[in-house]
Amino acid sequence: MSGLFILSVIVGYFAILLTISYLTSRGAKNDTFFTGNRSSKWYLVSFGMIGASLSGVTFISLPGLVGKSGFTYMQIVIGYMIGYAIISFVLIPLYYKLNLTSIYSYLGRRYGETTHKIGASFFILSRVLGASVRLFLVADILDFFVLRQYGVSFEFSVLLTLILIYIYTYRGGIKTIVWTDTLQTLFMLVALVVSVILISNAIGTETSTEGLKSLGMTDWFFTSDPKANNYWLKGILGGLFITLGMTGLDQDMMQKNLSCKNEKESRKNMIWFSVVLFVVNFVFLILGGLLFLYAQEHTEILSALEKMPVNKQSDRLFPLIALNGGLGVFVGITFLLGLVAAAYSSADSALTSLTTSTSVDLFKLDKWKDTQKAEKVRKWIHVGMTAVLFIVILLANEFKEKDVINTLFTLAGYTYGPLLGLFFFGILSKRKVADHLTWVVCLVVPVLIYIFKTYESYWFDGYQSGHEILGVNGVLCFIGLLVLSKSSKKDNIQGLSGNKLQN
Repeated sequence: MSGLFILSVIVGYFAILLTISYLTSRGAKNDTFFTGNRSSKWYLVSFGMIGASLSGVTFISLPGLVGKSGFTYMQIVIGYMIGYAIISFVLIPLYYKLNLTSIYSYLGRRYGETTHKIGASFFILSRVLGASVRLFLVADILDFFVLRQYGVSFEFSVLLTLILIYIYTYRGGIKTIVWTDTLQTLFMLVALVVSVILISNAIGTETSTEGLKSLGMTDWFFTSDPKANNYWLKGILGGLFITLGMTGLDQDMMQKNLSCKNEKESRKNMIWFSVVLFVVNFVFLILGGLLFLYAQEHTEILSALEKMPVNKQSDRLFPLIALNGGLGVFVGITFLLGLVAAAYSSADSALTSLTTSTSVDLFKLDKWKDTQKAEKVRKWIHVGMTAVLFIVILLANEFKEKDVINTLFTLAGYTYGPLLGLFFFGILSKRKVADHLTWVVCLVVPVLIYIFKTYESYWFDGYQSGHEILGVNGVLCFIGLLVLSKSSKKDNIQGLSGNKLQN
């Protein structure tokens, strides 16, 4: 498939996004940008969240994991389901009860203004890192397979991509994102299903089935070594805590939920979204298995992979087969649309949520009486966040990690842990913590986690922690807050069951 044809597909795709942006952003104000005027249909939000949750990391890296760990990733997906249930029945009712625009406003009401800004700052750091890693992965793929043959630099292609994302989000914000994410999820799922069907047909249905079974399609749980980082219990707990942190306590994901008109529709959105996401993750793993089976039958693909850096091979397996594997133009087109859709559905919502959190949590623009001035400031914040993502992606290119999907979750283990501790201490406990002390816990605990992960194998005879370390981070933050807390004599501090929160 020629690079010029690939570029034409991408340009046409962006033209569609810009059209949607024009139609959805007419008459948009700050409230439209932040909450979509709370008029989003739950089924659109639910469908669009699939693409935003999976992102380009899942689209590229998840199939590549099958060669290393079979289908044991489903352990984590089971943990996701438990996490989504807690979000649906604990966090969503809280957010709607308090009528929040930014979910970190809860921390201000529960603890005070300092903690409010700490929570928002941890989110901003987490989302900048996560969005940059996700977008870097896709930019690296496009650079390798398309752009460098035309002399287009990596830096220019990333800058152009971010400018285009900025253009179609700067007015409509979350209202536009709900619609663009719906379209992008559709493209991604079509690419997934088409790839599975055509690759399976190319290999042969019977051969595919037997091959997938040999890769562990029906064997999800790793039970042989409790010290291993992919032990089944660690996987389930890791999935649970990843979901609570990276969805339930993440402004990016919850901003879409809060654009639904009421709590009931938001909960319905979350439940259906979790069910569909479970199936989609499993199909992605099937795709990964089929890709390895197809590569084994085509030695030229294995030869091409062997010429690439070892840390790039699993991530480049899917694009190599889709674009140069002899499966036809249709597979290549659907792959490109799916890849770009998965990446940009995550990047555009990240940019919107970063702008929202900075505007509402740090600058309090939702409280400004001069709405026109507030809107101008929000637009400049939007520009600033675009620039920050650009800089971090360039840094990611300079300091490449060996496994993008695990790098993302490792970063989350440090940055989302304090949010878990802050929110669930506030929800489950009525004890009072001095607002000016919470930052100590939020900074000390991640340092302790880093030290533990550095020496865990030495201290505990080869023990390796998995993604459950995010939960350990949160529990330690909870304990730290408990140590610093004291009983409240007045009924102005409460958990979820009380009647009022601290102002």
